[in-house]
Amino acid sequence: MIQGIAQFGSVPVLGTGGRRFKSCYPEKHLTKKRVFMNCVSFLSCSLCLFVLGVWGIFFNRKNIVVMLMCIELMLLAVNLNFLIFSTYLDDLVGQLFSLLILTVAAAESSIGLALLVIYYRTRGTIAIEYMNLLKG
Repeated sequence: MIQGIAQFGSVPVLGTGGRRFKSCYPEKHLTKKRVFMNCVSFLSCSLCLFVLGVWGIFFNRKNIVVMLMCIELMLLAVNLNFLIFSTYLDDLVGQLFSLLILTVAAAESSIGLALLVIYYRTRGTIAIEYMNLLKG
C-alpha cells in the first residue's frame, strides 16, 4: 500500500498526522465461506419478507392500505436481493437497480395514496367491496 495516499477501505494510522494509512479489512477474516454464509442468511431474510408480502396480499383482501403496504414489502425484498448480490459479486449494477426500485416504489405509493384520498372524498369509504363502482 502506498504510504501517503488514502485508498478505499483505509483509515489513517494514529500518531502519524494522517501521513500513513492501513486497511480497515483484515485479509484473514474475508474468506469465501464466511461471505457465503452471510449471503445465505440475508437471502433467507429477504425470502421471509417477500413471503410475508405475498401472504398479506392473498389473505387480506379487505383493506387496501394493508395491500399497498404488502406490495411495498415485496419491493423491499427484491431491493434487498439486488443489494445482497451486488455486494457479493462486487458490482454496482445491483445498487443502481435498487435505486430504480426505490423511485418506482415511492411513485407507486404516492399515486396509490392520492387515488385513495380522492376515492374516500367521493364515496366516504375505502372498502374494497365497493371498488367495482369505479368502472366507467
